[in-house]
Amino acid sequence: MAGFAPPDSFRSDASALQLFPIRFERIGTDRFLVGNMVGDMEEMTATELDRLCALDLTPGDGLYERSFEKLFIGTVDQRARQQLLALRLRSRLSFLRAATPLHLFVVTLRCEHVCPYCQVSRQSQDRVRYDMDQATASKAIDIALSSPSPLIKIEFQGGEPLLNFELIRWIVVTAKQRAEPLGKQLQFVITTNLALLDDAVLDFCGEHGVLFSTSLDGPRDLHNKNRPRRGQNSYELAVAGIGRIQERLGPDWVGALMTTTEASLNRVEEIVDEYVRQGLDGMFLRPLSPYGHAIKTKQFHKYDGQEWLQFWKRGLRYILEINKSGRRFPEFYSALMLRRMLSDEPIGYVDLRSPAGIGLGALVYNYDGTVFASDEARMLAEMGDRRFELGNVREHRYRDLVLSDTLVSAVAESLTQTAPQCSTCVFEPNCGADPVYHHATQGDLLGIKPLSEFCERQKGVITHLFELLEHSPEDAAVLRMWAS
Repeated sequence: MAGFAPPDSFRSDASALQLFPIRFERIGTDRFLVGNMVGDMEEMTATELDRLCALDLTPGDGLYERSFEKLFIGTVDQRARQQLLALRLRSRLSFLRAATPLHLFVVTLRCEHVCPYCQVSRQSQDRVRYDMDQATASKAIDIALSSPSPLIKIEFQGGEPLLNFELIRWIVVTAKQRAEPLGKQLQFVITTNLALLDDAVLDFCGEHGVLFSTSLDGPRDLHNKNRPRRGQNSYELAVAGIGRIQERLGPDWVGALMTTTEASLNRVEEIVDEYVRQGLDGMFLRPLSPYGHAIKTKQFHKYDGQEWLQFWKRGLRYILEINKSGRRFPEFYSALMLRRMLSDEPIGYVDLRSPAGIGLGALVYNYDGTVFASDEARMLAEMGDRRFELGNVREHRYRDLVLSDTLVSAVAESLTQTAPQCSTCVFEPNCGADPVYHHATQGDLLGIKPLSEFCERQKGVITHLFELLEHSPEDAAVLRMWAS
């Protein structure tokens, strides 16, 4: 009977190990967050990190197994683990194969609300010269259907899009006719405050599968303060509209977004309760953006990144407790981040992409035919800064727009994979590039990262979610469900 080999013969030779690219950041006195190039992360002490970097690892010591699992190390004579890293990275970047799936049609700048944080330069209801016309819309449809994505989502923006609903009708019908011979699938969404919702709109949208996205900032007094209109009844009209859509078309036909203002900071539980009360399927705890009236009225400067993070953490805690009671109700930004952290599935949210999502993830067709790289770029242009203007529907084709010097240079300059401070940041694989934000706030496409509230928020969100996943099993179960 043959004997067994001694245990030492099964031990790996430390010299045969190699360290793969890693990044790390201190998150406590003796706590480091260590990550690889595809976003896997592990918490280590300073001693463990030193041992990892020195390849002072032995099978059975725990750190060896954790490092292998997270693709921090491999063996010199086997390429399978490097190939796995490459395959996972390719999967995370596969959104590039189906460029520009989202197309935003700004059918009017007119609006009957006067929100102080409005991100665009709205116009009064009587100024119809700020409406998109049919000829402009026709050209925009052709550009949208020229993008390589097999699924095209057309979103109607404003102003208040329902003030130009006849054009929306024409775009939906015409786009469907033109998409059919091309084999393209279409989705439609109207972003509206619902104040002008009527049976004709509901009938048409029900027939053609047009979904609704609206704004709901919280309880009556908060919503009406944030989103004033003549009659002080924006809340009443919004919730009535949500109810009508849910009753006539179904609960999945309408979603809502809130915007965090200074008045919202101490009321997150009330805001969440309002969403639950209205039968909505989740919510997005969204910060203000530095564009349009949010700058003119100084709303953007009334709280900072840390104050928003505390608001978000408090809201997330409250939402997690709702989920533990048996109701599925995700916080949508957390769900996006969790999908990024826990899978290699590409996501559509343009702020979490590098190369940047501007142009490659979405194009915006303004009412006058001007094409912008993102909705934020359009908002920036309304403030007089046309840095991200790509062209015009009357003069340019899809290829001209996405290969324009303006877009190519913006995307190239904002690549987080090669950017100073981003390229060595543990959060980079799960973060994204937002050149429009950094240009708006710092006058630089890349941005000075230590001074960036975008970075501050991203680091805070990712760190908090990681700690919940690692140290709170009940919370982790809910968070993993959101990511699935």
